[in-house]
Amino acid sequence: MDKYEGYVFTALCSTNFLVSCLLFSKITREQREPYMDEIFHVPQAQNYCHGKFNQWDPMITTLPGLYLFSVGIIKPVVRLADMTGDVVCSTAMLRFINLLFNCGNLYLLYRLICKLHPKEKTRTAARRILSALSLSTFPVLYFFNFLYYTDAGSTFFILFTYLMTLHGCHKASALLGACAVFFRQTNIVWLAFCAGTLVAGHMDEAWRAAHSKKSDDKSAAFQVPFSLSGAKRVVLFSVDFFTSAGHLKAALLATWPYALVAAGFFVFVWQNGGVVVGDRANHEACLNFPQLFYFLSFALFFSLPITLCRHRVRRFLQAMKKQPVLFLVATVVSVLLVWKFTAVHKYLLADNRHFTFYVWKRFFRSHEMLRFLLIPVYIFAGWHFLDSLKARSLFWSLAFLTCLLAATVPQKLLEFRYFIVPYLMYRLHMPLPSLARLALELLLYTAVNAVTIYVFVAKTFQWPDSAATQRFMW
Repeated sequence: MDKYEGYVFTALCSTNFLVSCLLFSKITREQREPYMDEIFHVPQAQNYCHGKFNQWDPMITTLPGLYLFSVGIIKPVVRLADMTGDVVCSTAMLRFINLLFNCGNLYLLYRLICKLHPKEKTRTAARRILSALSLSTFPVLYFFNFLYYTDAGSTFFILFTYLMTLHGCHKASALLGACAVFFRQTNIVWLAFCAGTLVAGHMDEAWRAAHSKKSDDKSAAFQVPFSLSGAKRVVLFSVDFFTSAGHLKAALLATWPYALVAAGFFVFVWQNGGVVVGDRANHEACLNFPQLFYFLSFALFFSLPITLCRHRVRRFLQAMKKQPVLFLVATVVSVLLVWKFTAVHKYLLADNRHFTFYVWKRFFRSHEMLRFLLIPVYIFAGWHFLDSLKARSLFWSLAFLTCLLAATVPQKLLEFRYFIVPYLMYRLHMPLPSLARLALELLLYTAVNAVTIYVFVAKTFQWPDSAATQRFMW
């Protein structure tokens, strides 16, 4: 980045941190005690602060990455400031760790945008900066910067992993990916995505080489029509690629650091008897295909300011007109998936502190047919999602969609936090929007953040059998 761009970005980072600190102070004053999942995370981190590494809460489902990182930051502070561990390991200080991750996420988002969208003209610098700032305030992620949850740290290490992949530092990327898995085991999917992008790059080159003789325009030769014949060509090419010793060797040489981490993860799963560490009865994997539809709708809503226009709607209608059989098949398959594979977690029906409780209760549970009436929205959301990524190569898109399925479908619980990383990956790979659209996106995110933080702080309630104050949250 040039000096001017660097100064502007630094100023925005400082402003973002100052505003976040003010919000953090307000939220912490209102909710001093651990809340929701913090009742598990905070005591566990405090045990680690006191050197009790052999004590573990069986209700915690994730590996101890967050607690180990917190201790690694806090212990030096204790020694330098001559403070007691009880003071520094307080709920407020542990939460503050996530504000540090928030700063890191802003920087990593900016560096990723710079890498994925190189400078092409004068206005690009402003668009990159504003895009990074907007994404750092992505509502679900931003809210959990103020509580002691794993989301901020998990996102930080995934973004860092992907940045190192794009820069070709694959050993460092694999190591950072292992750290991400220590924050949340499902991050192994996004480590696989990083490796998958390398394999996709080799497949892109092989495809172009194989089809360059058939077309003078190599980029045009790479465009595969979305049809049965096109799908057949891709499948046959993929089989040929992975059965070719030369191509397979090149892919393995590029991805071996990631494969080592994946092997270690599979050993952990085998020894542990599953992916989750604790509370396994309530965290069992299943085939919940509508989770993909929920994510696509979620992505459609939050990307509306930068993607939706009447030209895109017109193209969707034209696509339906040109390929009615394809859309009919997609609709029939969607109906079957909603009918046979909708899973409802008991937490979704029991905990009225989450927004998802009210979404399910007032819409899906009260109006059973609404699940099916929303299928046209899901179809449009899916088409919109793919259309937004059409600038990406075919094999990159296949790698991303495979990882998206792996990250969403096995989850039984409808939890918006699970959508953070896939949405950020989706948004990062869109074409860089105009300044006006980025301003609209930032305005939407700011409005959603303002409402959710206000509701959390001001709209408290109590359960009949408890004197504790309850709050609404994502």
